[in-house]
Amino acid sequence: MLIRRLEGAEGNERDVIAENGQWRSQRLLLKDDQMGFSFHITTIYAGKDNFFHYKNHLESVYCISGEGEIEELDNGTVHQIRPGTVYALDKHDRHRLRAFSEMTMACVFNPPVSGREVHGPDGAYPADVD
Repeated sequence: MLIRRLEGAEGNERDVIAENGQWRSQRLLLKDDQMGFSFHITTIYAGKDNFFHYKNHLESVYCISGEGEIEELDNGTVHQIRPGTVYALDKHDRHRLRAFSEMTMACVFNPPVSGREVHGPDGAYPADVD
């Protein structure tokens, strides 16, 4: 059994802060945990507009706190995000996530990430090379 606490993912290799200052990801479960997915608590900072395109991963996100919107870039549809909202990027959807206030999100990735990934210029994490 694995037991982890959020404070255990502060200020160490599990605490990833975007170089552009847009977000912070505290990665509680990673590939090495052999669960078949990774689990992160991600903070999207207020006023930030993020472009993501997980070409190599599926992601599901649950909004714990804060408000914003997600835009599907292939069709322009915009969805409001607030506490209690879940969205799943089941088709490797290109999207923009805009935070109106600081947002705390629980995120699950499949396949799991190894831990230090950051988004490339295309908005994606790299494919698993193992």
